[in-house]
Amino acid sequence: MATLLSDVIVPEVFDPYVIQRTEEKSELRAAGIIGAVPGLDVPNGGATVNMPHWDDLSGDDEVMSDERELSPGKIVAGLDIATVLIRSKAWGANELASALAGNDAMGAIAELVSGFWMRSEQKALISILKGVFASPSMSDNMLDLPDETIGRDLLIDAISLLGDSSENLTGMVCHSAVRADLAKKSVLDARVNVGDTDTAPEFQSFLGRRVIADDGCPVETLGGGAKVYTTYLFGNAAIGFALGNGVTPSETERKALAHKDFLVTRRHFILHPRGVKWLGKNRVASNPTPGNSELADGENWDRVWEPKAIRIAVLRHRIGAA
Repeated sequence: MATLLSDVIVPEVFDPYVIQRTEEKSELRAAGIIGAVPGLDVPNGGATVNMPHWDDLSGDDEVMSDERELSPGKIVAGLDIATVLIRSKAWGANELASALAGNDAMGAIAELVSGFWMRSEQKALISILKGVFASPSMSDNMLDLPDETIGRDLLIDAISLLGDSSENLTGMVCHSAVRADLAKKSVLDARVNVGDTDTAPEFQSFLGRRVIADDGCPVETLGGGAKVYTTYLFGNAAIGFALGNGVTPSETERKALAHKDFLVTRRHFILHPRGVKWLGKNRVASNPTPGNSELADGENWDRVWEPKAIRIAVLRHRIGAA
């Protein structure tokens, strides 16, 4: 008798395992770039989350005098807003046939599904970053040098966009071609272990900042074939993450007449660049929550924190010989 998806997919076991493996597979989470932050949770209802905050105190001190009163300043409240993302994906049994042939079919399928959702999260994040830095409000956090070639000095200039807060930038995400170019130029530090054992995972770094390759990073081809790359710099928990509890995170279905099994998975989550408010001005009417094209629209984002408080910076550049 043939093995059915419903025979091997037990939601109570499958769903937590997929969540765990998705987290483990994500280099961005391992680097601390994506993480949980206070006040950010997927709501039971609604498509956005309000995150109020206090702006920093401003103004100058005053000379004490018996002849005049002090002029009290004000503390101003601000509002950051995050959007909820609701995504789903279905697969037919034919695509999972090789996984079903294994001894641990559920584990094999969970590995495939977790890898898919990890890649999907990274695609959504890249779309968010495209939109955030298309907003004029983020110009102070961007070094736009499409005619300059990346190297040690240019990276230091990008890090320095945050001034005396530049130490808060702890990681870098770039296209694999950029990482290879930096390696050829001996810009990257030697690989170091993540952990205390010789068998712990290794990563490359620049001035102590972890370097992650992601080919989803934008590459623009100009006239003549020249390419301009976009590299991102992040601080710890620069991207707030929260995972919600969907009504049915996964389920299986069999269409007996078609001799096919189907697996459906769903995720309710938030990926939010802290300090940049979701405006949602340009939306697709049929989408209850935004898709990647809407996330990549600069008119949907606006900075609400001071530039140096936002732990994200971006560099647009070329690669190759200077």
